[in-house]
Amino acid sequence: MVSEPKKNIESGKKRIAVLGSTGSIGTQTLDVIGEYPDRFVPTMLVAGTKVDTLIQQSIRWKPEMALIADERQYWKLRDALEPLGIKTAAGQQAINDAMESPCFDTVVTATVGYSGLAPTMRAIEAGKDIALANKETLVVAGELVTAALRTSRSRMLPVDSEHSAIYQCLVGEDSTRVRRLIITASGGPFRCKNAEELQYATMKDALKHPNWSMGAKITIDSATMLNKAFEIIEARWLFDIAPEKITAVVHPQSIVHSMVEFVDGAVKAQLGVPDMRLPIRYALGDATRLATADSPLTLDRMAELSFERPDDKRFPAVTLGHYALDKGGTTACVINAANEIAVAAFLRERIGFTDIYRLITSALEKMPFIAQPSLDDYIRLNAETRAYTSNLI
Repeated sequence: MVSEPKKNIESGKKRIAVLGSTGSIGTQTLDVIGEYPDRFVPTMLVAGTKVDTLIQQSIRWKPEMALIADERQYWKLRDALEPLGIKTAAGQQAINDAMESPCFDTVVTATVGYSGLAPTMRAIEAGKDIALANKETLVVAGELVTAALRTSRSRMLPVDSEHSAIYQCLVGEDSTRVRRLIITASGGPFRCKNAEELQYATMKDALKHPNWSMGAKITIDSATMLNKAFEIIEARWLFDIAPEKITAVVHPQSIVHSMVEFVDGAVKAQLGVPDMRLPIRYALGDATRLATADSPLTLDRMAELSFERPDDKRFPAVTLGHYALDKGGTTACVINAANEIAVAAFLRERIGFTDIYRLITSALEKMPFIAQPSLDDYIRLNAETRAYTSNLI
């Protein structure tokens, strides 16, 4: 359930919490904040385990608070930042509680995976605006999150390039006149590989994305194309649209970030260079287009744009989005939990590339199904699925 664009009419700078500040999206968010010092200020930085990077960021930006999920790193963080007057804390519970802090207005949820759900829910309860880069929040518990948004003053704006593109195409349009949302996919590093080659694909090969510079986990999700399944689920909840009206198409150039087809046959597309700072700017600026000195999209890069259907025989994970939406309940939670464990194992070179999908389907067969889950149900089933998948590995 994406909120309507609204100008920031309050005086002063927008105060921003960056949840996952040391990751790919988090560091690019800080780059964007640095571009517009008169508009934005980071007042809270949150990291998972990279305490040295978090300390460096905190010294550079001087936020009011710096938090780290890994409690073993707390004393190092505190000793480095306490002399600067920066409040520190550690642990997931401290991060969740910090989402109610009055020191920020908007939180950029740039963490990877399931860990983004609990703090996002707390931020919604506290009425904070959400710049959503953590797709797993809506993948795991989309119905729960959108229900919470309906009773909160929070606004949610997408940061994922595909959903930002759809959002931009829908501004000023009647949502009831939409025929299809068309989510584009690069095809990842293995788009032209055959089934036998995929069985022997290495971690290093999978991390060589042809167009985007992203974190390791999302790069592997792009290689399996599970990220498109997740984006279909995310789009269903963000834009309140029927699953059968959402489709994916492979676009190797990554210039068209997504499209919207309307009932009169017209198609609107958002084009741009493959750079995450573009959708970050758009979200932080409340759908205002902020001027930038970054290199623009040139005509030669638009000279050849091609599209093709996803190959669900070689990349069966792409089918899991509609499967999860059709079955509903805790299905997507199980898919996400199994995938996070499987991808981590693949990155440690403990399993093969095609084992990722096999582990997910095994978890779907074995885990209990709950049709109308509560947050506690999601938490419990997430833990059970992770344990089951870890045991299989």
